[in-house]
Amino acid sequence: MSKKHELLVTAANVNEAEVLLQAGADALLIGDDRFGMRLPRSFTVEETAEVVAIAAKHQARVYVSMNNLMSNELLKELPEYVQALGKIGVHAVEFNDPSVLAAIKEYAPHIQLHWNAEMTSTNYATANYWGNKGASRVVLARELNMDELTEMVPFLRVEAQVQVHGMTNIYHSKRSLVQSYMAHQGRPVEGNLGKERGLFLIEAERRDEKFPIYEDINGTHIMSSEDICILEDLHLMMEAGVHSFKIEGILKPLVYNEAVVRAYRKAIDSYVADADAYAFSDEWLDEVRQLQDPERELSFGFFYKEQVY
Repeated sequence: MSKKHELLVTAANVNEAEVLLQAGADALLIGDDRFGMRLPRSFTVEETAEVVAIAAKHQARVYVSMNNLMSNELLKELPEYVQALGKIGVHAVEFNDPSVLAAIKEYAPHIQLHWNAEMTSTNYATANYWGNKGASRVVLARELNMDELTEMVPFLRVEAQVQVHGMTNIYHSKRSLVQSYMAHQGRPVEGNLGKERGLFLIEAERRDEKFPIYEDINGTHIMSSEDICILEDLHLMMEAGVHSFKIEGILKPLVYNEAVVRAYRKAIDSYVADADAYAFSDEWLDEVRQLQDPERELSFGFFYKEQVY
């Protein structure tokens, strides 16, 4: 397993891809929302090819999200899409359903497979099981705390990827709940509601917390009221051997995501240059804090919460 610590970020369009790579990203996650869930924007095959070409100039990698819940209808479209990804040089796909794994092996076996099962990737045995099936990486569950993450890595026979910054999904329904609500109110709407309308869910008991609503062709997604930020303790995961660190850029402006990439780039480069002398600098977060939505706190997420099973 490579010891290099990859900085991965989502991108919403071809221009963003270029900017984020210049800011220091090593890899980009994009996709077609027929096959991937909670994407900042859906990419056509042609746009994906443009991003692959741009990434090549930066010696960076492009991954495609294919972690959607696959229906029988979607299965009919898999072969053509996978073959197209293989031809344009995509480096890896994130998958959940075994149908994607089978399609990659049959139509584009040179593409790497990253297993992303959201909440269920919580132990090394299951991760290694998918490694034996062909996966080269596991996307670890966001509900794991720091001890669970770092203690698991030595037992993995595949690379580990961890989300280190941004909002997380806390609820998903295949139903278009917002469109149904708006229609009931006599106000039908179209498009990506979470991005275009800035809609929020507010609980009666916690009115100071806003939960962004993101709705696309895959249904309704309710996002966390805070943003993960583990930059201060990123060195613990680098020391443990975590390979890839993901910045989730969904529902964030480009200027913010660019600042986050720069901050994490400084931390990773400083650690790689001299791990023994490494020390976190609070100044790395200055620009991020200036751009942070005042209604959204930066938090450690589940990293220091004791889990009860």
